[in-house]
Amino acid sequence: MVGQRAFWALGAFLQVHHSASQGSLNFFFGLRHPRQFVRMSSSDIILSYNDAILRTRDLDILRGPHFINDRIIEFYFSYLSTFHSLGDDVLLVPPSISFWTTHCSDTKTLHDVLDPLHLPRKRLVIFTVNDNEDVCLQDGGTHWSLLVYDRKMNRSVHHDSLSRMKVNRPHAVRLLKAIQGEFLKTAGDVMFVEERTPEQRNGYDCGLYVMAIAKIICDWWCGQIGSSDDSKQERWVSNVMETVTSTSVDDFRTEILHLIKSLMEEKQRQRR
Repeated sequence: MVGQRAFWALGAFLQVHHSASQGSLNFFFGLRHPRQFVRMSSSDIILSYNDAILRTRDLDILRGPHFINDRIIEFYFSYLSTFHSLGDDVLLVPPSISFWTTHCSDTKTLHDVLDPLHLPRKRLVIFTVNDNEDVCLQDGGTHWSLLVYDRKMNRSVHHDSLSRMKVNRPHAVRLLKAIQGEFLKTAGDVMFVEERTPEQRNGYDCGLYVMAIAKIICDWWCGQIGSSDDSKQERWVSNVMETVTSTSVDDFRTEILHLIKSLMEEKQRQRR
C-alpha cells in the first residue's frame, strides 16, 4: 500500500505542475488511484469542462437517486469558480486533492502538491470531506461533507448534513490538522466549528448538500466583497439553513443535470 500511495502522490504532483503550466485556475481534476487510469477510456467522456471530465455514468447518477461521486463534485466546483469569477482569493479544492491531503503522511510530498495551490494567499478555502479510510479503494466512502477555512476569522467551518451522527467530524478534524500552520501559514491553531447544517433525509444526497452549500458560500462571498460588516458571516449560515431543504436538493439534482446537458449542447454547437 505504501508504494501505491507514493505512486498516487507522484501523479498528483505531476498533474499540479502540468495544470500550472497550462494556465489552469484553481483546479486539479481527475486525480484518482492509478488502477482507474487503466480502466477508463475516452469513449464514454460526455463533457470536458476546464479540467473536469464527466462520463456517461455520471449522468446516470444524476438521474438517480444515487450517491454523488467525486467527478460530479469536481465539475460543479469548477463551474462555480468560473461562473462567480472568484479569482485568487477563493479556492475550491477538488475532492481528490482534499482526500489525498487528509491521508498523506509524507510532509515533503504534501508540500510538492499543496504549495502550487498557494494556500497562504487564499482568504477562503473550500474542501470536501469523505469518510473513506482506504486510499487504495476505488470510489470508496459513504458520506460527503464540507470544510470551509475562513482566514479572516481563522476558523474552519464544518457543514455536515449528517452532523448528529458525527460520521465525518474526525475526518474533517484530520484534514484541518494536516493543513493548518505550515501549509495555511496560520498563527496558532485554527478554530474548528461544527456549524448548523440542514439534515438530509436519505442515505445518498450528501454530495448534493455539499454542492448546494458551496454555491451559497460562493454567492455570499461575491455579495460581501468590499464590506467590513462581520455580520455577513452569519448570513452565510442563515442562507444555508433557509435555502437548503430536501425539496430544494431534489430540484438541485435536476438543475445540475440540465446544466451539464446545456454545456454539452454548447460544445456540440462550437464544433459545427
